Amino acid sequence: MNFEFSLVGLVFLIMLFVPNIIWTKYQPKDYDKYSQRESRILLAFERIGQILVVIFSLFCGAEFTYSLLLLIAFVLMVMYEIAWIRYFNSDYSMGDFYKDFLKVPLPLATLPVLAFFLLGIYANSYLLIISSLILAIGHIGIHFNHKKELL
Repeated sequence: MNFEFSLVGLVFLIMLFVPNIIWTKYQPKDYDKYSQRESRILLAFERIGQILVVIFSLFCGAEFTYSLLLLIAFVLMVMYEIAWIRYFNSDYSMGDFYKDFLKVPLPLATLPVLAFFLLGIYANSYLLIISSLILAIGHIGIHFNHKKELL
């Protein structure tokens, strides 16, 4: 395991944060109503996972080399960006926010978690892998519950 700064991790984090910053101005209608009912346990997993993923992505030692695993992780992040573009071109409803993308359920929650998990495997960073799993429990769990409320 390597604790060196990772430009790859920084690129992934930029791809993660830019649409999320834009989202703060274009949240789905009634999102506050759903977020008020979030499980405190899932929220704790999400927050802890977010902090750990940021730290261990930046310092996972991953470098740009040809690797099918890195390519798949990057493609997942590109799909994530496209899913955001689709949302930003919608009516900003909860249904738009949670709409499947290329048969991927909850793409705005699932795709980045999978990408960072694969980045952890690629970088041989057990800490990033574990951080991604903690994030997955909270982030995907919260959004799964929101989507269930829609149905």
